Amino acid sequence: MLIEGYGHGPVVAGESLVGRRGFWANHLLALCGDGTCGGRAEPEWFGGDGGDADALAEVLLDPEQWPVFRVLVPDGHPAPGVVVVYRNLVDEFGVDYLPGGPGTGAGLGSGLVPGLSWRELTRVADCPEPPADGVQDVSGRFLLLLPLLSGEWSGDVVRDRIVAALVAVGAPEGTVGRAAGHLLGHLERRALHDAGWGSPLSGG
Repeated sequence: MLIEGYGHGPVVAGESLVGRRGFWANHLLALCGDGTCGGRAEPEWFGGDGGDADALAEVLLDPEQWPVFRVLVPDGHPAPGVVVVYRNLVDEFGVDYLPGGPGTGAGLGSGLVPGLSWRELTRVADCPEPPADGVQDVSGRFLLLLPLLSGEWSGDVVRDRIVAALVAVGAPEGTVGRAAGHLLGHLERRALHDAGWGSPLSGG
């Protein structure tokens, strides 16, 4: 199903991919591409194995079909929804986070969402009645938006939430603490480089 409104690119609904083995290894290990790892993160930490991750990467990175994951909220919600687009241009791959209204895609003219505060992220993820055409699972919504986390937060609170979300989506309990610590470390190092960040959605 094509999703209208992105402006360019063969975008398709990707929500059905969220539950497949190897999805979270692909989406979350992208956080670890900054070269600051003390050790290597393993796909198995996030459920599935390297083969699952490689197989799903072929789908996620298909230049002829760009998966879109809608983390939507209803009208009147205190924080706007987000649309996650795998922008599979041959020479300019990236993941775009765009503002999304109820039941819609998003337009390039809307601009990108550069970051979410902890409060904004959890408000969107925990929306009690999300629109039916987006991702419904709370843990999936949270993990899809986790790379956007910026600003200040309580490390213990965020770590506990990451652990709970990873377990809920099928990550093995034996390594989930290590996986959460790895992701949190990257988020914290990134935040240190941008201590003056203020969320454009909150005004500060």
